[in-house]
Amino acid sequence: MADETVGSLARLYLGNILFALERTAMSLDGEGKPADAGFYRGIARELAEAHGRALRAASGEGAGPGGDAR
Repeated sequence: MADETVGSLARLYLGNILFALERTAMSLDGEGKPADAGFYRGIARELAEAHGRALRAASGEGAGPGGDAR
């Protein structure tokens, strides 16, 4: 695919990326490294929230009262 971008690939494989991040976090929890696990879960949360914002923007849903689109 000549038009591949980081963004298009991330959208295509987002579920797989989120799964891998959670598996990494679970492994780190098992190793007794909860702070490191939280770091990877934070990345996953940011990706998921950004995807949700992009979907809402694409569907024409904007920020509600108060200006918060969450």
